[in-house]
Amino acid sequence: MKHKIQYGALAASLVIPLAVGGLAAWLTRDGMKFFQSVPQPPLSPPAWLFPVVWTLLYLMMGAASYLVWSSGASAARRDRALTVYGLSLAANFLWPIVFFTMRLYFGALLLLLALWVLAVLAALLFRHIDRRAGRLMIPYIVWLSFAAYLNLGVWLLNR
Repeated sequence: MKHKIQYGALAASLVIPLAVGGLAAWLTRDGMKFFQSVPQPPLSPPAWLFPVVWTLLYLMMGAASYLVWSSGASAARRDRALTVYGLSLAANFLWPIVFFTMRLYFGALLLLLALWVLAVLAALLFRHIDRRAGRLMIPYIVWLSFAAYLNLGVWLLNR
């Protein structure tokens, strides 16, 4: 059954992850400058790629959360899925602070592993509500997996 798009809710769903990521990027901008000078593992992408990828991922995550929020699923199922998603956004906000600003590479790796678990759980919960929402979360999980490789490499190279 098709439903009418609620543009205010869609906009909020897209803006929330973008704001979380944007604020974290702004708070860690000095740490990111330092990061360019530390040894990094093979396959480390150029610095310009990170904001491009994260912007796309945040938009996909926001779209997925809108699909869940606007679905016909029970309030309990929607709330559970969106709570896990919210926890993943909170962990996503904290990770660059721990990694770039505090330079606690191992602590950041542990946080990233917890974030990965939350993202997978959110994707599964989203999928049970709306398959499209679950699919929209897959690139996020793939990127988090790559980020874990990069984080591990930085930690090993800079101990």
